[in-house]
Amino acid sequence: MVIKEYYSLSEASEILGKNPETLRRWDNDGKLAAVREPMSNYRVYKKEQLEIFPEFKSYFDKLDDGNFVEPLKEYSVLELFAGAGGLAIGMEQAGLRCKALNEIDKWACQTLRENRPNWNVLEGDIQEIDFTEFKNNIDVVTGGFPCQAFSYAGKKLGLEDARGTLFYEFARVVQETRPKICIGENVRGLLSHDNGKTLEGMISILDEIGYNVVLPVRVLKAINYNVPQKRERLILVGIRKDINAEYKYPKPYSEIYNLKDALKKGKLFDSNVPKSQGAKYPQHKKDVLDLVPPKGYWRDLPLDIQKEYMQKSFFLGGGKTGMARRIGWDEPCLTLTCSPAQKQTERCHPDETRPFTVREYARIQTFPDDWEFKGSISQQYKQIGNAVPVNLAKEIGYSLVRFLNNIHLTEKIKISAEVETI
Repeated sequence: MVIKEYYSLSEASEILGKNPETLRRWDNDGKLAAVREPMSNYRVYKKEQLEIFPEFKSYFDKLDDGNFVEPLKEYSVLELFAGAGGLAIGMEQAGLRCKALNEIDKWACQTLRENRPNWNVLEGDIQEIDFTEFKNNIDVVTGGFPCQAFSYAGKKLGLEDARGTLFYEFARVVQETRPKICIGENVRGLLSHDNGKTLEGMISILDEIGYNVVLPVRVLKAINYNVPQKRERLILVGIRKDINAEYKYPKPYSEIYNLKDALKKGKLFDSNVPKSQGAKYPQHKKDVLDLVPPKGYWRDLPLDIQKEYMQKSFFLGGGKTGMARRIGWDEPCLTLTCSPAQKQTERCHPDETRPFTVREYARIQTFPDDWEFKGSISQQYKQIGNAVPVNLAKEIGYSLVRFLNNIHLTEKIKISAEVETI
């Protein structure tokens, strides 16, 4: 998309990363009033209206030369809620060393140990682990903590008020280890959870323990970071208050990869996807999905089958475009879930009426083909579906290396200046 003077509702939705229904509501409320085209009465937006949003600049500020930067020294990471290792692999590929990883799921721990025997995997409940041995010996703490609600008491939420939640544990570990920077990863919905109060509380807690959060908190679209999947992740960045260095989110790429790039030999992978086991649809669902064309969904079914398949959902508002959905080769995949055959989140193969296999799932999440997942097929799907896409994690890793390099250079200059004055 090129920069122009007017944008349609769908274009504005894509640029700002907002649901079209949100923009319609903003228009009705006067928060972002659309202009009406004289003939069609369609909503359109002036460039000046959209330029005030940081997402506008980042959308068009694409790059093609990459975020790569070489580490000037060895930097270390402590990862919490590590899962099957998507974030950790990306950090490793960016040149950061994983000093330890914590994960409670035994199958995910087996996956981590199988693929990286040298990694220090701390298996168990984070609430029962003491991390003080890493104090002042870790550069980065990362963690995709599950989003749990906690009460927002008064104007400032304290660390103790969040006790019992997994964000409390994330903050506790940051407080115990004192890294230079911490990265919290979560779903996009955290931005609006409890009208934004949950995120506000998290920012308040990090402030209390000595960390400034980089604002505005950004949601990164995986498709902008060499991931053939429409997945969005909120990235919360906290910098220790005694550190005077600026963190910049990774710049997005201009090229968007699609399902063909994920599963076929090409720019992303040097071979076709390996064959593997996969889930199957029950016969009644297969009979329905057989009727859906590539890039189609439930509205492409005959009306009587729509009503039968959708049941009460047929009469509700919204597009529900993920239901009875068959992905096309020439588009990025929709966000993968932990269970590929469940209703309302079908991601059907373009040519065959079946869910994606385990290795296809892994490719869409940009895991290397030699990364093995342990446990039953359902456990493997769960591990992959919960993961941070590896390529997205790598770009975040580069942004961390750049930040830490700046600190390292500043410290070297300071030491040199002190030596000269002696």
